[in-house]
Amino acid sequence: MSIAEDYNQWAAIYDTNDNKTRDLDAFATQKVLQNIRFNNVLELGCGTGKNTQWLLKKGAKVTALDFSSKMLEKATQKIQNSNVQFVLTDLNKKWPVLPESFDLITCSLTLEHIKNLNAIFSQAAHHLAKNGRFFICELHPFKQYLGSKARFEDKENSTVLEVYKHHLSDYLNAAENNELKLIKMQEWFDEDINDIPRLISFVFKK
Repeated sequence: MSIAEDYNQWAAIYDTNDNKTRDLDAFATQKVLQNIRFNNVLELGCGTGKNTQWLLKKGAKVTALDFSSKMLEKATQKIQNSNVQFVLTDLNKKWPVLPESFDLITCSLTLEHIKNLNAIFSQAAHHLAKNGRFFICELHPFKQYLGSKARFEDKENSTVLEVYKHHLSDYLNAAENNELKLIKMQEWFDEDINDIPRLISFVFKK
């Protein structure tokens, strides 16, 4: 089964099943971006719109891309707003948006399903306006090293999705290759901060 098909299956329960990674990502996204001003947002891997609703409160317009048709169906059902446009998109291909037109691009819990990070950073740099920010929040490499992967359980079975390991250096090198400057990096923990961090976030600037 493809990653898109897995997410199509997951869509029915994505908002309601127990998911610490999803919930911590929503918290981290709001915490990092609350003091950053932005108007025109490109959201990569919007899923069911868990972050889209908050981004709309801060930004004037959001273009939300995802490769799962069922995830987008859920998002459009939840969010009825003329300032958001949901677009079915394979992020590995050319994004259907104008260059240099966004002051913020976000990407949450998506890049573990992307093999070529440099291609994503290249497109992000191409579509960011001058001084625009690229925010990323992903499963921490330490968790990946221990075997953590995106997964879900329904009434019938447990599904583990196809993922790619990305080292910290992979993110930093992809940013450098595309002239994006790191301005903030944070690690995000569950309740016990002495445990391995669950997520890592970055803010890069064009």
